[in-house]
Amino acid sequence: MKRHVLILFILSISLSGCFLYSELPVEYDYNYQGKFHKYKSFDFMGVEYTKSMANSGMIESSIVSHMKLLGYKLKNKRPDLLISYRVYNDSLKLRGYTQPAIESWAKTSKKNLNYSPKSVKLDNRTLYLQIYDRKKETPIWQGYATQEYGKINFTNERQIKNAVRSILDKYQFFADGFLTENLQMVN
Repeated sequence: MKRHVLILFILSISLSGCFLYSELPVEYDYNYQGKFHKYKSFDFMGVEYTKSMANSGMIESSIVSHMKLLGYKLKNKRPDLLISYRVYNDSLKLRGYTQPAIESWAKTSKKNLNYSPKSVKLDNRTLYLQIYDRKKETPIWQGYATQEYGKINFTNERQIKNAVRSILDKYQFFADGFLTENLQMVN
């Protein structure tokens, strides 16, 4: 019974968020070598252009809130994941990949699938997030918005939170042990 209460609680939080924001069109791709169910902590990459952006504080706090909701701990020393982000002020082409939906792939976690490259056009004022496996020194996931995304006002806190949430909603993994710990607290 207590387990069902926790599941209903998590579901209600997720659903209540649906009414508070309008999800933006987002694309993402991922690395088949990622150990998505083994990560517990994160931090930001120390890239100068991110720290110098006027809206970096709002973007970072939105990322931190979302990652904590998934059970990840912000950790300055030796985190499992490093997150980088950038708002591109010009349009650009990015190489992405056509892949199975991450939730479908996660059921099997096959490592030997082929990557099918595709070119993605990003309009100006696009928020781009990348998540790296710190130990392997390789990106494991990237999320970015599609062409309709250029309409976001990056000085508006609500719109920034909406943009970050829309992107990170596609990162479908709770921190290692998070659900088990919370189920034990309920029981």
